Formats: sequence, C-alpha cells, structure tokens
Amino acid sequence: MINPLVSILIPFKNVEYYFEECLKSIQNQTYQNWEVIAVNDNSSDNSLQIAKQFAAKDDRFKIFSNDESGIITALRKAYTNSSGNFISRMDADDHMTKDRIKFMVDSLVNEGLGTLAVGKVKYFSKAGVNDGYDRYEKWLNRLTATGENFKEIYKECVIPSPCWMVHKEDFDKCGAFNPDRYPEDYDLAFRFYAYGLKCIPCTTTLHYWRDYDNRTSRTSEHYAQNYFLDIKLYYFIKLELKLTDNLVLWGAGKKGKTIANSLIEKNIPFHWVCDNEKKIGKDIYGVRLEHFSVLQNIENPKCMITVANDDDQMNITAFFEELNLKSAVDYFFFC
Repeated sequence: MINPLVSILIPFKNVEYYFEECLKSIQNQTYQNWEVIAVNDNSSDNSLQIAKQFAAKDDRFKIFSNDESGIITALRKAYTNSSGNFISRMDADDHMTKDRIKFMVDSLVNEGLGTLAVGKVKYFSKAGVNDGYDRYEKWLNRLTATGENFKEIYKECVIPSPCWMVHKEDFDKCGAFNPDRYPEDYDLAFRFYAYGLKCIPCTTTLHYWRDYDNRTSRTSEHYAQNYFLDIKLYYFIKLELKLTDNLVLWGAGKKGKTIANSLIEKNIPFHWVCDNEKKIGKDIYGVRLEHFSVLQNIENPKCMITVANDDDQMNITAFFEELNLKSAVDYFFFC
C-alpha cells in the first residue's frame, strides 16, 4: 500500500482556545495524505467558526455537525463520512508531533493487518500536571514502549484515546464506534484486545495531551469511577471467565465491595479473600471473607485483585508466582 489515506476523526465542543493549535499540528504533519473529519457536538463558542476557517483554505478539512449529542454519536458521524484506509482519532484540545501520522502509517504498513499503532504521550498544563496524571502517563508509556499494553488492561485504559491508528478493515471488525458504552475509549480498547490486535511497540512521544479543569474526562458523568468498574467487570466476565474457573475476588475496600455487590446481583458465585485481619471471617453482603492463603487449595482460580498499593501488588504477584499462576491469565489487577 503506497501513501494510504488517513482519516483523522475529531469530535469537538467548546474548544475555541485550543482548536487552532490542534488543527495546525495536523496541517504541519510531514505526512500529507490525510483528511480531517471534524464533527461539531453542539458548541456554543467559536469552535465551529475556527473549523470552518481551516476548511475554507484546505479541503482536507471536512466539517460536520452532530445530529444528536455526545461524543459517541459525534464519532459515529465522523467515521461514517470518512474515506481513509487507516483510521485515527484526535482530541480537539491537544496537538500532535509533526511526525506522528507518518510514524504510525509506516508502522501499520510494515506490520500489516491485525496490528494497532500507538505512541507515547506527554501531559501538559498551565497549572502543572497532577500526580495522578503523571503516574498514568509513566505507566502508559512503559506499556507502549514494549507493546504490552493489553497485559494490564483491567487497571486503566491502556490505549491513549487520541493517539492510535488502525487499518479500517480491522476497525470495522472490532465494531468501530457502534456500542453505546462509556467510557467510549476504554470500551474500544477492550474491543481491540478482544479481537486480538497486536500493539506495535513505540518508544517515541507522538502526542501532547492537554489537562485543564473543564476537560471532558474531568467533568462528564460518563467518566466517573463507577463507569470504569462496570466496563472492567463486563469484559472480564465476557472474555476471561470460563465455566471451569473458580472466581476469586481479592480486596475488600471500596472497589472490592462494589465489584462484590455486582457479582452478587449477577448471581455469579465467588470466593472473597483479603489479608486484613479485621475483615477476615466477617460476612459482607452474605459472603464470608477468607484469608488469601485459601487460594492454595482452590482449583482453576481466576482472580480479580482490587488492591492498589504498589508494594502490596508486588507481594501479591510474588504469591501467585509461587503458585505457578500467570499474570493476565490466572490473575488480573483491577487498579
């Protein structure tokens, strides 16, 4: 495939302060065979005017309006009107490095179908990047450098939503933007994983990710913690849990209790373990908590771990290794 067309999909809403910088970063790409499909999601500021100004001077920018409301329907409209061999997404308040599109196109052409191009990301903010986003950036980039993103998919979203590219054929087989499931970027990452796409390792920063107070991921209810837990549990049951498995939940903190309650509502039996002496032996939601050592006697355990502390996770990993159980096969960290 020589010089394939890349469709860059951009839903946008009220980003007038950042949008020009975003669009210029695309216009300045070293790879020039692209189209931008930008969909206005009911903006009330000058975002649409900015987009139209670019489209008036460069016909590679194609501007549409969302017939409904919300990022998923905006993405669907963008994808429906795209023509590219390769599909990528961009956030309207971020900017790309000048070689991002070329880097990703070269990766996909070299590796072929069944692969996903990703890149390292860098957060930036006028107020400074908080510790949570800094840790997420380092964790995500560590995975991206080796292409092992999906090994830790139940912790957080392992594919940066504005920094991926995929063959259109693979994208369609993964379901594109069809599901109405939020967070939409995490849901798409799970579908890439379920389809068996291989992340192409990347050690280069390709995307600058802006953080600010009214960013959608901070303000929309669709990105609240309960949505993340719901989507993790949905895909875990669908993709990992087999009839021969004995499900084990490790941890009785807030996340552990939320998952336990969901499992009970779904009538899914499970063992509940922890290492907190104050909780061991107690009944919570009608399930008795046991010491984690009972795992030594459970056949075919499939364990969800809701313990977040790094040192504790290292100890838990060492425990499972002693039992010859494998990460991302027999046990999964959920935080």
